[in-house]
Amino acid sequence: MTTLTATEIDNLTLRIEQEIRVKATLEVTFAALLEQLGPGSETPGAPMPMVIEAWPGGRWFRDLGNGNGHFWAVVQAIKRPTLLEFNGPLFMSHPVTNNVQYRLSYENGETIIKFVHSGFGLVSDEHRKGVTTGWTFIHDELRKRAEQK
Repeated sequence: MTTLTATEIDNLTLRIEQEIRVKATLEVTFAALLEQLGPGSETPGAPMPMVIEAWPGGRWFRDLGNGNGHFWAVVQAIKRPTLLEFNGPLFMSHPVTNNVQYRLSYENGETIIKFVHSGFGLVSDEHRKGVTTGWTFIHDELRKRAEQK
């Protein structure tokens, strides 16, 4: 039997935690979340529309047309307007699994989103370096989208 060291396990894991504060109601923020992760999705400087089938077992994927695309995850749990959770490879084309959780609550006139991305598997250095920047961009755009409504 082979035992992994703590360093080897760290090399196989990924964990990002962020808190996003939005000056909008839970309902408006949740709708903006689905829009931002779905048809309104973008990367810095370019649209990257995605599809979210917003029900348990629904897919989250990039549809490139003509039967082409990239599967990102399955909706593991959804409880409007307080929870959205995904499980899947996301943007990683490696043996890996990820869990992404958005937990929303409302306090003192703003929605607080607690975001956690946990991953396990062969996470490339490229993904490890870019993932925090990517999620921060997405969450900044989500906040702007919700606060404009």
